[in-house]
Amino acid sequence: MANHSQFGFQDASSPIMEELVEFHDHALMTALAICSLVLYLLTLMLTEKLSSSTVDAQEIELVWTILPAIVLIMLALPSLQILYMMDEINEPDLTLKAIGHQWYWTYEYTDFKDLTFDSYMTPTADLPLGHFRLLEVDHRVVVPMESPVRVIVTADDVLHSWAVPSLGVKTDAIPGRLNQTSFIASRPGVFYGQCSEICGANHSFMPIVVESAPLANFESWSSLLSS
Repeated sequence: MANHSQFGFQDASSPIMEELVEFHDHALMTALAICSLVLYLLTLMLTEKLSSSTVDAQEIELVWTILPAIVLIMLALPSLQILYMMDEINEPDLTLKAIGHQWYWTYEYTDFKDLTFDSYMTPTADLPLGHFRLLEVDHRVVVPMESPVRVIVTADDVLHSWAVPSLGVKTDAIPGRLNQTSFIASRPGVFYGQCSEICGANHSFMPIVVESAPLANFESWSSLLSS
């Protein structure tokens, strides 16, 4: 989860998030190189006596036409690759339905019978010692580690958004429409998110908590709740 004075991203906990962080670094270094080149040329123009009588320079025109095209291709190819990876959902081991309400979430495990629960934010007065204010919930989403999970997202009233940054997922919850996303939790842990679409007075009180556990622990948890 995010920490005070954090400068970078949260720790990547899924393959998609690892790709997103790597692409961010790639794009940032490209932008740094462009800014450095522009700064160098500006400094050169201010400090050196350059010829102002040049009216034709086909070589330079060729460079500043081809070079930006190459840079855009270098940014577009990995970006498109990640977009296709995010949209690809192949034979998930678990399907989870997340329904947004004002101001809580309802979760349905469609692969299990009668495994449905509401997830409300834990009030500060009831928060156990050491837990996180405005981020803890009374019922966490539990998923098996290293297993493909499909999440079907919708809403019951207004627009919401189901987002867990460390897993690299953010999907709009729209009334009357089903959106879907997928992720693979690459390590055990507890991952925090929040509704990322302004949805009313208590928009900031709709946390999302996803717990990744080994398969045996997940099976024990699901058996306990569905019994």
